[in-house]
Amino acid sequence: MTSEAPARSRTSALRVADPYDPHTDAETFDFDGWLATFDHLLLATPEGRRTLARLSPLLFAVIYLRHHLRDSDGKITFGDAHLDWCRAARAWIRPVTEPAQQRDAYIAPRNMGKSTWWFLILPLWAAAHGHVKFAAAFASSASQAETHLASFKGELDRNELLRLDFPDLCTPAKRPSGANVADTQSMYIAESGFAFAARGVDSSNLGMKIGERRPDLLLADDVEPDESSYSADLARKRLTTLLDAILPLNIYARVVISGTVTMGGSVIHQLVKHARGVETADWIRDEGIRAHYTPPIVKRADGTERSVWPAKWPLPYLRSIEGTRSYAKNMANDPLGSDGDLWTPDDFRYAGDEGPDPVTHMMLSIDPAVTAKRTSDFTGLGVVSWSAQHQRCTVHAATAVKIQPGPLLRERVLALLDEFPQIGLILIEVNQGQDTWQAIFHDMPVKVKTVNQTEPKFTRAEGVLNHYQRGRVIHARRLRELEEQMCAFPKAPNDDLVDCIGSAIRRFIPNKPRKVTQASSGSYL
Repeated sequence: MTSEAPARSRTSALRVADPYDPHTDAETFDFDGWLATFDHLLLATPEGRRTLARLSPLLFAVIYLRHHLRDSDGKITFGDAHLDWCRAARAWIRPVTEPAQQRDAYIAPRNMGKSTWWFLILPLWAAAHGHVKFAAAFASSASQAETHLASFKGELDRNELLRLDFPDLCTPAKRPSGANVADTQSMYIAESGFAFAARGVDSSNLGMKIGERRPDLLLADDVEPDESSYSADLARKRLTTLLDAILPLNIYARVVISGTVTMGGSVIHQLVKHARGVETADWIRDEGIRAHYTPPIVKRADGTERSVWPAKWPLPYLRSIEGTRSYAKNMANDPLGSDGDLWTPDDFRYAGDEGPDPVTHMMLSIDPAVTAKRTSDFTGLGVVSWSAQHQRCTVHAATAVKIQPGPLLRERVLALLDEFPQIGLILIEVNQGQDTWQAIFHDMPVKVKTVNQTEPKFTRAEGVLNHYQRGRVIHARRLRELEEQMCAFPKAPNDDLVDCIGSAIRRFIPNKPRKVTQASSGSYL
């Protein structure tokens, strides 16, 4: 380390970007110049290294865990997310004084090094300097969590510089008998008093205390499995475990949730939508979680683009794969890359520069939820038109809401009628709560019709997909929420938009065509 750290240069210190400045990114950060600002004489002594690294997790990583930062050519480079994570971890230096004060989620491209930083580098820095006393880490399975703890303990056992500078952290606590207090696959307690527990997120015993101590750092990294082993029902159970078993371990704990989207509607997907300002799930707001999203391609202020990690993923490479489903799902955390059984992104066509087709008929289709409880379905609202001139449907709007059945839902529908004055029909699926919908939608300014679905949901969706693939349906613009549900169907937790849009399309384009005139083609009356 000392041979690689040049003497401090006053001029370089003045012009080198500070990695803890939020305006510093992977493109502007000069790692070698920044490293040169530190006194090599201080870096040559244990006390000097401890003093310099105490407030800098990035410097700690470079000093003690350099082997985890090098690429195949031996070079050390960083991406935007790495600098963001180091800035975030510095908040651990300050004590938490209020419940749910430090709860964050970080979503970044796959292979960005999330597990290395959040399960190893940052907890190790915090433990070494006493910023954190008890870390509890959770992964999708117990074996996965224990593997991360094994990597942590491997550094304590074999990292000579770490053992020299932090001997109490690297030595297991002993009982009077001489046996280790805890040095197992799932728990480590150091002579310094620091403790690290590793659990699978669905372990039967998630509760943990050491004496009177509760975890003051809760880490949840990749707590959702790949899509082949996941489902909407499991996603709901995983969220329940997070909310009812993990977060209550200590309401004053620092919380970090990190991961990559594996399925549309999953826990991480909901956090992505919150971070991007698309939609905030009730539980995210209720638990005070701040979500941070790192895209693979970053747009500069002048409109040009750059890579989030130029040294690993050059921009030309990212652009070459940008249109693939793997990029959408694993890099951009866009559930359009999810492996649903029917739609793919290629099935969507959009209105051209001339705008949507001339409207012959337009309807508002509603797939209502009976209640607005957290566990209930969403109410799907879709605006779809038919053009006799072009013989196809246009989807103008699609949104899913949780609104208590009653005046608020009626107001929302009336607002849509004002926004789309060409709507001439409200179509409501009434498989549940038929009397409720008649009470809400009485005396509307347009005709109201109800429909009872008798065909299986998947069969109905297959028929609607056929219309998409034959060019009989276009979207007026990108409708992300609808397209996400379609691409993830039937594995997404919610399919309300698939249902309401499908009902309208099936109404305009019946499976059994009837003889109609050009003027009445697609009529829903």
